[in-house]
Amino acid sequence: MTTAFDPIDLSGTPLANRIALAPMTRSRAGEGGTATELIATYYAQRASAGLVITEGIQPSVVGQGYPSTPGLHSAEQVASWRTVTDAVHAKGGKIFAQIMHAGRIGHPVLLPDGLVPVSASPVKADGQVYTHVGPKDFVEPQELTGAEVLATVADFVAASRNALDAGFDGVELHGANGYLIHQFLAPNTNLRTDAWGGSDEARTRFAVEVVKAVAAEIGPERTALRISPGNPYNGIDEPAPEATYTSLVQQIEPLGLAYLHVLEAAPIRELTLALRKAFSGTLVINVHTEGPTGPGDHTVIDDGIADLISYGALFLANPDLPARLKAGGPFNTPDPSTFFGGDAKGYTDYPALDAV
Repeated sequence: MTTAFDPIDLSGTPLANRIALAPMTRSRAGEGGTATELIATYYAQRASAGLVITEGIQPSVVGQGYPSTPGLHSAEQVASWRTVTDAVHAKGGKIFAQIMHAGRIGHPVLLPDGLVPVSASPVKADGQVYTHVGPKDFVEPQELTGAEVLATVADFVAASRNALDAGFDGVELHGANGYLIHQFLAPNTNLRTDAWGGSDEARTRFAVEVVKAVAAEIGPERTALRISPGNPYNGIDEPAPEATYTSLVQQIEPLGLAYLHVLEAAPIRELTLALRKAFSGTLVINVHTEGPTGPGDHTVIDDGIADLISYGALFLANPDLPARLKAGGPFNTPDPSTFFGGDAKGYTDYPALDAV
């Protein structure tokens, strides 16, 4: 029986185990959206994961949705991430950059030069976003023109090439949690009637084109996609996600991607199993639970439901999580007050087992 602690070959990238660090926004980037020494320490501490997946990294200036998040669209940003990848590789780890365009989630005060958030359609999200000048109501995003859609695809490609130049082992394209790719997939945020919307299959076009273009640039074995069917986060409404996501997976299946990462946002294991059947490559799952993914949830590997499992908050608080899972604990408790922004507190000061 295969377990979470067994190695796996990820399309030519050998992983020591099947436990992944899930991508988590931590809002601790330096000036100009650069990665810092503190960020390098954070990821190096968690390099015992079979696969480290970074926080969302914006592929363009307008792709930023939160304060103090990093980018991969300038020479300074690329150079700064080399410090991070070197630190993880020195510990024997493998690291993918998650490329995330926030789309309508954000605010003009976070953007320079009079820019405003963009999206598939001019549909304003409910609620507020935290900014460096306090909470702000979401604004109506600017609908991307056909030419701008293609330019945005090119931004994903350029950022992915920059990721490899920075030493990453590959990239994960963020198509989940209500950000831009997800905004094209969802019927309540994509009201287009052109080639980029209007039907289940047409709404998948942007995601498919981004995946294909990135895979053509850096290789499918270094390209992955994260999705979250039915996830209502950030104002998404997908009452019947099966047709859209089945079509999406069927279209990317022939490409030979590194992996497909499914975040189960609702108790829809039946859809996860259907996508597993449709996708012959490596499947990573972030298990749906009532709270954070727990120590016992890695049985999805034993049961053959997934090939890897990703942990978020539990890995955040336990930098040596694979060893703790294997030992059955003990586990540090995450401190939500330090999740976003700040310094080393709640970031790099969680003790490892050998320090307890």
